Amino acid sequence: MICVYDEDKLLDGEIDVELLEEIWCELLSALGLKDEFEAELTVVGKDEIKALNLQTRGVDAVTDVLSFPSMNVTLPFDEKAHEEDKNPGTGNYILGDIALCAERAVEQAGEFGHSVKREVCYLVLHGLCHLFGFDHETEKDKRKMRKVEEDVLTGLGITR
Repeated sequence: MICVYDEDKLLDGEIDVELLEEIWCELLSALGLKDEFEAELTVVGKDEIKALNLQTRGVDAVTDVLSFPSMNVTLPFDEKAHEEDKNPGTGNYILGDIALCAERAVEQAGEFGHSVKREVCYLVLHGLCHLFGFDHETEKDKRKMRKVEEDVLTGLGITR
């Protein structure tokens, strides 16, 4: 389950919650996981993402998406090791939070020549992959993460 917060309507009309749920399900399937996780997505502006980036990563710059994992996921997932990471209200494991910069999503869509919806889908998926423990610090890790991202997007017909 992914909960979306865009209180200031920064991406009004550009976030397709049903499509994000499809991405969520496709990612879980690709990772061999059951739908027993939850994450939150908050849409923010440039000032807020820049402040978050500085505070959490020491980088004083606007970025497109940041992920804040609540638990350390390793695959295959060991449910017994994460009992304390469950939301008592839903019974789902709390993966963490994603902050998505609306302005960067719009700018990058133009730079890459595709729709804002496609860029939002990619950025949310990218953030979710980080919550599931993927990164792109090495070329090997980057290839592994990009393969998962491309497989999920292609599987749903979300292309550039």
